[in-house]
Amino acid sequence: MYIGDWMERGERYYPESLAVVDVAKGEAGRFTYRQMNARANRLAGFLREEVGIVPGDRIGVLAMNGVEFLDALFACGKLGAVLVPFNWRSHPREIAALLEKTAPKVLIFSDDFRVGLREIATQPACASIPCWLHLEGPGLAGSRQYTQTVQSRPATPIENEAVREEDLLCLLFTGGTTGLPKAACISYRMVAWNTLNTVIHELARGDVTLTHTPMFHTGALFVHTLPLLTLGGTVVLMRRWTADDMLALIEREKVTALFCVPTQFQMMMQSPRFASANLKSIRFFTSGGAPLPVPIIHAYRRQHGVVFKQGFGMTEFGPGIFSLSPEFAESKAGSIGKPNYFIDARIIAADGGDSRTPLPVGEVGELILRGPAMCSGYFQNPEATAAAVDADGWFHTGDLARRDEDGFYYIADRKKDMFISGGENVYPAEIEKVLYSHPAVAMAAVIGVRDEKWGEVGRAFIVCKPGETVTEDAVLALCRDHLAKYKVPKSVVFLDALPLSAAGKILKRELKAQYGEGAANN
Repeated sequence: MYIGDWMERGERYYPESLAVVDVAKGEAGRFTYRQMNARANRLAGFLREEVGIVPGDRIGVLAMNGVEFLDALFACGKLGAVLVPFNWRSHPREIAALLEKTAPKVLIFSDDFRVGLREIATQPACASIPCWLHLEGPGLAGSRQYTQTVQSRPATPIENEAVREEDLLCLLFTGGTTGLPKAACISYRMVAWNTLNTVIHELARGDVTLTHTPMFHTGALFVHTLPLLTLGGTVVLMRRWTADDMLALIEREKVTALFCVPTQFQMMMQSPRFASANLKSIRFFTSGGAPLPVPIIHAYRRQHGVVFKQGFGMTEFGPGIFSLSPEFAESKAGSIGKPNYFIDARIIAADGGDSRTPLPVGEVGELILRGPAMCSGYFQNPEATAAAVDADGWFHTGDLARRDEDGFYYIADRKKDMFISGGENVYPAEIEKVLYSHPAVAMAAVIGVRDEKWGEVGRAFIVCKPGETVTEDAVLALCRDHLAKYKVPKSVVFLDALPLSAAGKILKRELKAQYGEGAANN
């Protein structure tokens, strides 16, 4: 087999190199490539011989980060099965609906979610799952214990020559604001081209990364984890993220590169460990998910001499789509950089523009993408696939962006985040950039709320740094100094914390649900 069997290749090329560190398991959680291949073979053998898994069957996982998650990924690669990781932050009823939609033949789960699964276990979507594997704890009635059942088996090599580039490796759910999330179809071809893009722009043999975002996210599986395990590097798995633990692990495991969203870099700066942490092993940090405020760049460089790369990606494409090198971090602040090596990008009119007619430099429009690192559409959802990919093969992202005269791209906002005030388009990301420039501001977000006079106006949400304060008047004065009048928020809400997703992104939909009504009509 020449595609899909990462750990067979890993054992062949780097047998005794350290592949994975499962932090929660202590010293027992350090695995070489040879050991990882054995683990994947044991699970693949169990799935084929005792469950009857064949290519195309789905293997569900509802678990915290751990080596077993990678066992499942690599076993699916050996068999041609499809990994389906479920978002453990979902309500049990939503998980039941996604189980019904994807129909896995196996569900691997950790004890953290036993209670929620028991709640839905009698529903048809769950009752029809032939095999349940629990990772620890008492499990559920009829479930089998993973270590005793699977990892005690012989590590007989498992192969499947039928696996091909366009076959699916996994389904990853994308966060929708209404209805069930869509499942992006991730093929071996997509993973291979993303790995090549990542190696060209980011990684080197011997790098060590720290995977902390939940592994139901593309950011956890495919930003650095799988590309680095293709190169022979080391992946350190965090079960749960905290700023203190991350700083300690960077030092202990001599991490060289890792990905975070800006809010996490902010939280690390606020940790008591930040000033004394040893970050000398870091070659660079990668930031994505939102624009990285320049004060963060300054703070890390001043305190630790660490530089930042920035980028942009999404579940359905890449996820490595754009990169911004450290030398442009300030001169092109707010930019996501230029398209990666095997990515084409264009800006077209946002109101149904033709992909063959790009907008001039500087104009805001919809970002569209084309290239071999695109997903294979949405699982059992041809309507959504047709809406996202046009006849010329361009993927329509739903992101509003512009390109400057030097070829650097900037995300203006999501189409759904943009609001219209007095007939003018307002992009919250532009306002948030100004808010982050205030020295007392730790986190900021802006949403549009209804207004009788202007249709919609901005409402800002601020979390202050520990020991710092700022008034609403000062915040609005700062905005008036930097923004057109129609862009200045009409109100400011101060919070102790902003709602964050499992990936550390600010959940604006929760802000809208709680604070989105009743804006002052002035």
